[in-house]
Amino acid sequence: MNHPHPDTPAAQASSSPHQVAILVYDGVKLLDVAGPADVFAEANRLGAEYQVVLVSPTGQPVTSSIGIRMDVDGDTGAAPAADTFLVAGGDVYPRTAIDRDVVEAARALAARAGRVGSICTGAFVLGAAGLLDGKRATTHWKVAHELANRHPSTTVEPDSIYVRDGTTYTSAGVSAGIDLALALVEEDQGPELTRNAARHLVVYLQRSGGQSQFSVPLQGPPPRTPALRTIVDLVTADPSGDYSLAELARHLNVSPRHLTRLFHDELATTPTRYVELIRFDLAKALLDQGHTATQAAARAGFPSYESLRRVFARELAISPAAYQRRFSTARRGSS
Repeated sequence: MNHPHPDTPAAQASSSPHQVAILVYDGVKLLDVAGPADVFAEANRLGAEYQVVLVSPTGQPVTSSIGIRMDVDGDTGAAPAADTFLVAGGDVYPRTAIDRDVVEAARALAARAGRVGSICTGAFVLGAAGLLDGKRATTHWKVAHELANRHPSTTVEPDSIYVRDGTTYTSAGVSAGIDLALALVEEDQGPELTRNAARHLVVYLQRSGGQSQFSVPLQGPPPRTPALRTIVDLVTADPSGDYSLAELARHLNVSPRHLTRLFHDELATTPTRYVELIRFDLAKALLDQGHTATQAAARAGFPSYESLRRVFARELAISPAAYQRRFSTARRGSS
């Protein structure tokens, strides 16, 4: 067995527990708390020394989003300075305004912490506390646009599983808190212990692809402009049709230049790219239904399987076959 050098993080962790404080509140998502906490606990079983404490703004127990009551170890003032401070997400955010006491608790805990992180919509708490200003960050794909709107100085990366910017870490939705915790453990303890912890938890040390592979088709509201909404209907009804810029402009009785400007102003993309994304979402739906990748490419209007594979590689960083294996069914064949 390899013993850590006295100056390595693993050796330092063994001399005194690494304090991990997790901020919780009414409506917090239980997996956002339990997932990372279990990673640190698994690392402890393999030789690390983490001490996880739960902190609420008032020091009172909280009720999770599924109704389970959670005891805490204290309030913000009673919590010791943490080596790592994490704020968990919850279904309440960003649907409602961030409670002032939650924001103040996050700000106080972060000021005393060596590194700061969030799980899922916990990024909205960090943002409200001013802790994401001028930084790169991520959150759940469904609300990434809202985080960007609320905090224009933050560069939001909606496809990332987790993002590190200096000593600030943010992660995507729910189970991505496990990915983030594994990354933090690897930073402290090195890859060998972390790899074994991941294996014991039956998760990947690094997930392939970004969180776009989990998103629903055509994220966001439909286009406001009637002409652009018509294009969605056209391509969906007949994916293999001719949707060149000139043909789309002729069908809508506008000039190619005007149509290009409409797409740029409202959707920040081109007509050609938007048509390709509609076809891409159709192909994903066909793969979900059990069609082969070749069938999905043809029915979604792609000229070949190879053209569909290139779009999957660009958008999801995985192949159509890998996507289908992950999402086509949860049922296992009989042995």
